[in-house]
Amino acid sequence: MYIRRVSRKNKNGTTTAYLQLAHNEWDPKAKYAKAKVIYSFGREDEVDRAVLERLVQSISRYLSPEAALEAQHAIGETAEFLFQSSKRLGGAWMLHQLWHKIGLDAILETLFADRKHQTSIERLIFSMVANRALNPSSKLAMEDWVREEVFLPDLAEVRSQQLYRAMDELLDVQSQLEHQVYCAVSDLLNLEVDLLYFDTTSSYFEVDPFDVPEGESFRKTGFSKDKRPDLVQVVIGLAVTREGIPIRSWVWPGNTSDLSVVDQVKKDLIGWKLGRVISVTDRGFVSEENLRTLQKTGGHYIAGEKLRSGKEATEAAMSRKGRYHHVRENLQVKDIVVGDGEARKRYVLVYNPKEAERDRARREQTIDQLQAHLAELKQLNGQAHTKAACQLRSHPTYGKYLRQLKDGTLKLNKQAIRDAEKYDGKYLIRTSDDTISAEDVALGYKQLVDVEDAFRTLKTTLELRPMFHRLEDRIRSHILLSWLALLLVRIAEVKTGETWNVLRKDLDRIHLGHFSSKNGDVHQRTEMTAKQRKIFAMLEIEPPPRFLEIQPKA
Repeated sequence: MYIRRVSRKNKNGTTTAYLQLAHNEWDPKAKYAKAKVIYSFGREDEVDRAVLERLVQSISRYLSPEAALEAQHAIGETAEFLFQSSKRLGGAWMLHQLWHKIGLDAILETLFADRKHQTSIERLIFSMVANRALNPSSKLAMEDWVREEVFLPDLAEVRSQQLYRAMDELLDVQSQLEHQVYCAVSDLLNLEVDLLYFDTTSSYFEVDPFDVPEGESFRKTGFSKDKRPDLVQVVIGLAVTREGIPIRSWVWPGNTSDLSVVDQVKKDLIGWKLGRVISVTDRGFVSEENLRTLQKTGGHYIAGEKLRSGKEATEAAMSRKGRYHHVRENLQVKDIVVGDGEARKRYVLVYNPKEAERDRARREQTIDQLQAHLAELKQLNGQAHTKAACQLRSHPTYGKYLRQLKDGTLKLNKQAIRDAEKYDGKYLIRTSDDTISAEDVALGYKQLVDVEDAFRTLKTTLELRPMFHRLEDRIRSHILLSWLALLLVRIAEVKTGETWNVLRKDLDRIHLGHFSSKNGDVHQRTEMTAKQRKIFAMLEIEPPPRFLEIQPKA
């Protein structure tokens, strides 16, 4: 390890020299050793070379096997280098590199170019996004997290009030940010946006419903998908590509119906000029009015249909005879058209043999249990018999397989069992697009699970809920930050094929150590494993350098 001097000729004819910390590495292809730069100190005329040489000698001795062994037995001030602290590095470094690769730093710096702050708004926003992905906490807790626990490039500390101001300013540029992020991500990942999957969820607040600010029309009680109807909530929507990348988020008052948001979502996405967009929605969105909305301005839809909806067209589609076509393992499809002219409707009936076996096994287990309950029922009489019979009739699973005779006796409903067999392993999809293949219809609807996975990541890994913000703007900004965190997380998952929990666990083992000596301070990362290096390689980003900072003392 040595100090290397390099020079560069300027346009005015002068020469500027720079000092670097380097060491020689053998190049097996070239068959000779090449200099590898470890750290750049800057211009020669701005640093004290003698101080640098003393520090480099200390580092070299400390890094040699003999000196390292000797250092293990050194105590207190007798050690040449003292280990001052350690911070988690890997996860934050990876998020920072992805953030830069997408261009989020440049986008935010441009949007906030006319706003002067002591600390960069872009860095404050990144810190909140990184915290949401790595260690979700309150803004007050983030002060210690940034200062003591994690290394964030170009950000040594934050104050909670700075973070709240950054949240307020982020909301001012939301529209431009969302569009520019979409364009940047589309270019980087070459996203296919002919199929967009949309769904909604709800998220609640741990506050007294009577403590909601007077006049607020945002946090409301409503149908809770979190099964907390007792708490006020908001409704959140996500549009996700077939690769599972969330390209946009929405938030509405907590009492908003799913069926009332489609028109806004459609208008917002058309404004982005995405070209041919097919909206894929679940069965909760299916109504004739809603489907017509999805078809406005030339759009199309793929929507799930309830098998037991009782609709005449649905029954006709289910009873239509014909052979299934094998498209993939455990995936067979049947293309069906019901009606003529403007009244015609296209359906795709999907059959999964493996899922059919599971449905059949679950039903047989249910029938066995039900027969056992009926046998027990015969041993009872009086009020105990009446109560047990009522419980069986009203049971959500057992009840549909029972019939009651005129004398009140409960029997198995064999016709209901035969009817249930017709639906094993099947689901029905409706589409307005006649040009897309039945296979793409089936696979497109199947990918709707990516939206559900995204919501699950938001609520669990990124800990979106519960939320404690009181102001509507802060709520909207909180969800916007969570969407940015989800965007980075999903890109990392898609690129590596690993879950975020696995990635975060592996990368958080990379630490940054702070070592001090009489000659200066050194900030050095821990050695990386082969798996950690592979993660960075798959993401096509640079891993953290061995030395992040070297500070000589005069």
